[in-house]
Amino acid sequence: MTRNKPFVPVYPALSRTYPTDFKVDEQYRASLPDLQNGPASLIVGARKVIQHVGISNFRLPIRYRRKDGGEIVLETSVTGSVSLDADRKGINMSRIMRSFYAHAEKQFSLGVLAAAVSDYKDHLESFDARLQMRLSYPMRVESLRSGLSGWQYYDIAMELIDQGGQRLKVMHFDYVYSSTCPCSLELSEHARESRSQLATPHSQRSIARISAVMEGEEKLWFEDMVALCRRAVATETQVMVKREDEQAFAELNAANPIFVEDAVRAFAHELELEPRVGDFRVIASHQESLHSHDAVSLLTEGPTFAQVSLDPMTFAGLRA
Repeated sequence: MTRNKPFVPVYPALSRTYPTDFKVDEQYRASLPDLQNGPASLIVGARKVIQHVGISNFRLPIRYRRKDGGEIVLETSVTGSVSLDADRKGINMSRIMRSFYAHAEKQFSLGVLAAAVSDYKDHLESFDARLQMRLSYPMRVESLRSGLSGWQYYDIAMELIDQGGQRLKVMHFDYVYSSTCPCSLELSEHARESRSQLATPHSQRSIARISAVMEGEEKLWFEDMVALCRRAVATETQVMVKREDEQAFAELNAANPIFVEDAVRAFAHELELEPRVGDFRVIASHQESLHSHDAVSLLTEGPTFAQVSLDPMTFAGLRA
């Protein structure tokens, strides 16, 4: 009986040494396979439009202007995405990074966003494009009474959305503050007055994430958003603290007790007064010292941030 042996392809002997002297020319580059830009027949799964496809957490230094006229270079995390037609296999994601590098050294933050969106939207032949830059912005903050100062860092994201030929600029801004429970404050005072019982109200580190559409020609500075938040909720957490500052902070909290519902409405009031802000969303989380759960609230103004369903991580992603 004859046994059929499996066919084994014969390959030439392959080099195991890295070719340091090999140079790529245009002819060789043109011969390289490019599956992402292959025909629609290579699409896996449903042939559907993809709303977002791109990169996340690509980092590079970006220049930012300060309101006082100075500038600062900060490490910035970039998320970039485009929409993809139903009959296209994929995109060349390196174009997103190359677009940023082409403009990052010549322009400031929003200019980099605008130029990069235009570049890679054209290169990738996409109908929608979105870019977001996340950074931690330092500001020198004075203590309440001691005369000390220290650096407060604000988590900020700048987003540019190009959709249907219209461009939308959005600032996402995290503000960390202390929230003293009004109910706990009143109950503590009741114990003191009625029974001469020492009691302390509970307060907790809290965080609000404000997302605001930037409108008009006048620039909305990061420093302006800090000032807006401080007007809304005065009890921002402190950097440098001596005993007199700690006492002052206790007095400041007692003068500004606040529920999570109060917080989002206070921020909304200040945002409504700001002519450089259009639609907005305020999400707040008071990370309770009394309960084993957080108190949360969400308020939106306008259609940009209106939503029916909440992402499961909407509040879990807020950590003060």
